[in-house]
Amino acid sequence: MRVFFDTNVLVSAFLARGLCADLLRLVLTEHTLVTSEVVLDEWRDVLSRKGRLPPAQIEAIETFLRDQPIAPRPAQTLQLGLVDGDDDWVMASALLIEADLFVTGDQGMLACTAPPLPLLNPRGCWEHLRGAGE
Repeated sequence: MRVFFDTNVLVSAFLARGLCADLLRLVLTEHTLVTSEVVLDEWRDVLSRKGRLPPAQIEAIETFLRDQPIAPRPAQTLQLGLVDGDDDWVMASALLIEADLFVTGDQGMLACTAPPLPLLNPRGCWEHLRGAGE
């Protein structure tokens, strides 16, 4: 299964121990993590602003993430009516890379009434993927 992590899930996976870090390990071992240039740009910006990781560590993590399939910046956005217009670009990226699941903690995205692919929060994704293996 091709699993796309929104920026907030990727940031949490690398900054804190917990569900998002566990979910990242699960996806890397049993599924395919897919991401995009849009998410990597946001991810790098957030980690740089939070200042909790040294630049060399951010670079090493990005190198690791670039070993996974990455969608280029989409030619056009989607018009999903999301509160944050940048989220339309992120969702367009997930479609471009043919993700099967989109994982986000963003309540605005999770409230989308007509998502173009399944949206799950990290807990819902964990339960879905663990249940899929049984």
